[in-house]
Amino acid sequence: MSKSIPVEQTWLVLVDLLTDLKKKGVDVPKKINENIRLIKTSINFYKSDPTHPDTIKELKRINDSINSIQNILMDLAENVGENYYQEWLEKLKKASLGKEVYKTHETKSRFIVGAPPGFQAARINLKEPLAEDRVQEIAEEYSLIIEFEKDSVIAIYGDSKNVKNGLKEIGSFFRD
Repeated sequence: MSKSIPVEQTWLVLVDLLTDLKKKGVDVPKKINENIRLIKTSINFYKSDPTHPDTIKELKRINDSINSIQNILMDLAENVGENYYQEWLEKLKKASLGKEVYKTHETKSRFIVGAPPGFQAARINLKEPLAEDRVQEIAEEYSLIIEFEKDSVIAIYGDSKNVKNGLKEIGSFFRD
């Protein structure tokens, strides 16, 4: 994996903002969870070979998606309050300038890295592939970001309590 890229920092800020908005009881469109998960997968694809023509095209799509989600979340943040909005705007500005807002660790291990501060992360090996829509229901119910790494391996990001509850819900799908 290569070093963290600005779009990845922006993604981390948006995941943190999404979680914070949900903690505040803000009604966030359900599609945002799914889209933010897809962006993370696309970022990992891009980082695997940034010079390949297919991955270069992917970067534009990633940026378009990030901008769309950023606009929605920042509109919601503005409804919370001006100071709140400005605080998140500053983080997004830093990320867009390529500054590190959240630490990302470079590793080849099977552990999940790069979850924002205050986030819990878990990787689950399922007995058999789980229907994506069922996983998405669990993600929405517990305000989690779920990333499919393989058909039977998923990564979960979110608030510690929500990750635990989501894991209980998915528990029957664990490998022995």
